[in-house]
Amino acid sequence: MLSNKMIAAVAGLALAAGAAQAQEVKVGVVLPYTGIGAEFAQLADRGMELYLKLNAEAVKPYTIKIIKRDAKNPGGADAKIATQELLTQDKVDALAGWIYSPNAIASAPIVAAGKKLAVIMNAGSLAAFQRGFEINGGKVIDAIPMGGAGAVPDFTPFFQRVKDQKPDVFFVFVPAGDHAAAIVKTYGALGMRAAGIKLIGPGDITQDTKLQAMGEAAVGLITVHHYHADLDNPENKRFVAAWKQQFGADSTPDFMSVGAYDGMAAIVHAIQATKGKMDGAAAVKSLEGWKFNSPRGPIVVDPATRDIIMNEYLSEVVMVNGRLHQKVIGQIDQVKDVCKAEKIGPCAPK
Repeated sequence: MLSNKMIAAVAGLALAAGAAQAQEVKVGVVLPYTGIGAEFAQLADRGMELYLKLNAEAVKPYTIKIIKRDAKNPGGADAKIATQELLTQDKVDALAGWIYSPNAIASAPIVAAGKKLAVIMNAGSLAAFQRGFEINGGKVIDAIPMGGAGAVPDFTPFFQRVKDQKPDVFFVFVPAGDHAAAIVKTYGALGMRAAGIKLIGPGDITQDTKLQAMGEAAVGLITVHHYHADLDNPENKRFVAAWKQQFGADSTPDFMSVGAYDGMAAIVHAIQATKGKMDGAAAVKSLEGWKFNSPRGPIVVDPATRDIIMNEYLSEVVMVNGRLHQKVIGQIDQVKDVCKAEKIGPCAPK
């Protein structure tokens, strides 16, 4: 027969094991691990990994298990299936990822039905540029669809059409990566800068991971974006230095890396706020008004829309000692999500 002392010890071990098991939080991640977006998925993975490494104390006493599912392509259908599998098969406590907006849109009904916290780490709205440009006196003389995000087209005929119309400014909206490299290459090959046509766009077209390979053709490009690796603030310097130490001196983070870094910070906050229970409604509620000192600058989650409020940086590509850099020439503080604020693009009333 076990003594009372022995029984107490066994019971204590059982309780300890149960507590340890309860501390694990499963986070399902939907990213394009194969196909054209595989490089983006790696950047996002590394961003999440680096946050957890640099902020290990913020996670305790919980442990985070990341379960990855492949969104495969920007079409939406595969991302929707991946999201459903994470919720129904893997029983995740929270969801994150979604590089391409169509994937996030397709997954939204599944996320809503699953009633779990979901953190979208990357998205954009083309309609916001046209609205802002025209309100401030600009005139859009042509809009040229150049294909989807699934493959990089030959941009030459589209850019030649632009050159023939002789605009002052040429705005390009593409999903970064190889698209961005092809954009700048074509712009240079057609001599559009010499023709007096200024190339502008979001920071996707000057993605940090592609910038050095663009060469002289990128000099003078103007972008507005929430992040690039040259931002001069203490948190970004710490972030970039840690990234290079972790992933190699020649590697660099980009806006997708920071989106994932900040997204993991948001998830960790929700875990602590809900004491690891991660009830969907409570987790979402805990992030309303949440503030974080990000490498991109100070951010806050808008309580009304649950979107991020952040600084936007006007930057120009310059050459310094043989290397391309993005020089901040203007800044707009604490910008709200224009899509929802202005009810345009996918946010327009149906």
